[in-house]
Amino acid sequence: MSPEFSIAYFAHAIRSDWNNGNAHFLRGLLDHLRKLGHKVNIFEPSAGWSIHNLRTEPLGDAALAEFGATYPHLRITSYADGFERRTKYWRAKLRGVDIVILHEWNPPALAQVLLDLRAELGFKLLFHDTHHRASSSPAQIRLYGIDQFDGVLAFGESLRTLYGEQFGLTTVWTLHEAADTSVFRPLAHSQKATDVIWIGNWGDDERAAEIREFLVRPARDMSAVKFTVHGVRYPDEALSTLQSAGIRYGGYLPNLCSAEAYAGARITLHIPRQQYVHSMTGIPTIRVFEALACGIPLVSAPWEETEGLFREDDFILVRNSTEMKRAICCLMRDPKDAEEQAWRGLETILSRHTCRHRAEQLTQICEELLR
Repeated sequence: MSPEFSIAYFAHAIRSDWNNGNAHFLRGLLDHLRKLGHKVNIFEPSAGWSIHNLRTEPLGDAALAEFGATYPHLRITSYADGFERRTKYWRAKLRGVDIVILHEWNPPALAQVLLDLRAELGFKLLFHDTHHRASSSPAQIRLYGIDQFDGVLAFGESLRTLYGEQFGLTTVWTLHEAADTSVFRPLAHSQKATDVIWIGNWGDDERAAEIREFLVRPARDMSAVKFTVHGVRYPDEALSTLQSAGIRYGGYLPNLCSAEAYAGARITLHIPRQQYVHSMTGIPTIRVFEALACGIPLVSAPWEETEGLFREDDFILVRNSTEMKRAICCLMRDPKDAEEQAWRGLETILSRHTCRHRAEQLTQICEELLR
């Protein structure tokens, strides 16, 4: 049996999922570390941008309440702005901790404090990267002093390779995201509210062209098919584009409500950001794991599955809007085939890509570091 560790995790936000896909995976990962017997303490700023924006949403308070009900045993300490620089405060909080993990959505000033305390307190310090800045903005990542960390957790093999080739690091592990299957699972739904659902944020035009090609064009050409979109940060122009194509925009959807939303749809889509198609090939984002875990057929815009994470028939990969329309028509015309595809995807998630799997893998990494 693996030894139990004391782990401190620094996140931008665990409680809030507003434009914060990291929270989806981290909630499940940290809760399953706790279930494995580890002592887990989570630290996040009390007034970070994600939770600030969440509180402006009509469903914001309900989302926070649902998080508390779903993960009642996660120990989260919120700290005020400016406390990331207070060495004395963190010295008291981190005394006796074995492993400290800093997520890359934290300020570099916090990284420096943790580096200063590591030698004094004796913990191992890991950097956790679940984004694309190491590729798109490497100068920002260098501000953290990652060459002084004990290792990096990278959420894909291409990112792990990048840390070796561009940053000269040798102690880097690939730790993919995964679905918390205690939350994301197939649910019975007596009536389908929509035919095609896509849950995703507009962002900073990182996939604007792809959204038009793989969502807007098919919806415009398939007026008999009901399309629904949930997400945030859609500018007025984007909302107008959705409306002109007959797509219903549902706004912010708490991630813990996603399973129910998928259950009320026949098909879901995956539209990756450009970075995960080109410079960081092969990294599936969290929505792929969650959607397949919910047992819904998935049709994906192009990305190259280079790591063997999924089987060829776990989802349908299309190259353009014509193929997207064809795939949607086929799945709607043959419910039995759609159901079989959905169950294949679910089977792969349950066998390889749950938060339990990742918590066990991270436990092994901790053992390796502390040996």
